[in-house]
Amino acid sequence: MQYSFAPMEGITNHLYRNAHKDCFAPADRYFIPFVSAKGKGFTGREKRDIDPENNRGLHVVPQVMSNDAESFMWVAGELIARGYEEINLNLGCPSSTVVSKGKGSGFLGRPEALESFLAQIFDRCPVRISIKTRLGMKDPAEFERILQIYERFPLSELIVHPRIREDLYREPVRPEWFEFARQHSRFTLCYNGDLYTAEDVRAFEAAHPEVERVMMGRGFLMRPGMVGQLRGQEPTVEQLRRFHERMYGAYRQLLGTEAFVMMKMKELWAYLGVGYEIGDKLLKKIRKCDRYRDYDAAMALVFAELESR
Repeated sequence: MQYSFAPMEGITNHLYRNAHKDCFAPADRYFIPFVSAKGKGFTGREKRDIDPENNRGLHVVPQVMSNDAESFMWVAGELIARGYEEINLNLGCPSSTVVSKGKGSGFLGRPEALESFLAQIFDRCPVRISIKTRLGMKDPAEFERILQIYERFPLSELIVHPRIREDLYREPVRPEWFEFARQHSRFTLCYNGDLYTAEDVRAFEAAHPEVERVMMGRGFLMRPGMVGQLRGQEPTVEQLRRFHERMYGAYRQLLGTEAFVMMKMKELWAYLGVGYEIGDKLLKKIRKCDRYRDYDAAMALVFAELESR
């Protein structure tokens, strides 16, 4: 089974990807959080994220968010110039700010425009294009037509998150629609959605022995040692400690101010705290931290708790 790390905007940047690869058993692929094709330039974050020097030793796939062929092709040209040989198109993001612009899963509500867009980029783009998709906007039955559209183009891979846009992440996944894709698609398929633990992944593998690729996002953020666990290498507290020290140091160097660093570390522990089951008391203590000294004291308690188990 191939395990891919989903792109999580604002979290799985190049700092995170490198720390994860160095401290835990690495994912087989890391998808770079989407570059938004909205103009002739990249943000500072985007430049750092797609810089090949920041991704050495990683199998990374850049993701693009676009509904305009010209903008997509400009970004594709920049990525190709940096040596990338595959681009992933984001047709799954359910964020209101994205959907309101007709991008991400919002593009699925305009199938004619989507087909025209895909025809243009597949005709012009010289590298592989994969797609990460939801089922539709309001009704999972929309996926029947959407999949028919995809089938007209040479996708290198179709990553299916079996929810509609209106489900956001609150409603359960709809596994029957991934099965529909498996039965009606000629593509290499990758499953994404609600794989939070190694047990979840093993259950999926047992139910779908013909599927060779899965993607995890929140599951990896909660349990960054999951690839090792799936391959017979149980994660250790020392791995987590090294990972935490790496991220803490990197953010202190990059961001400088306590407020920004605390925001980023709290964001990490919102996931790690669940995966490592540190409890509400310690999570509350972390959320209250505004200063390095308070955070350092909280971390001493967290790792003392983890090491005592």
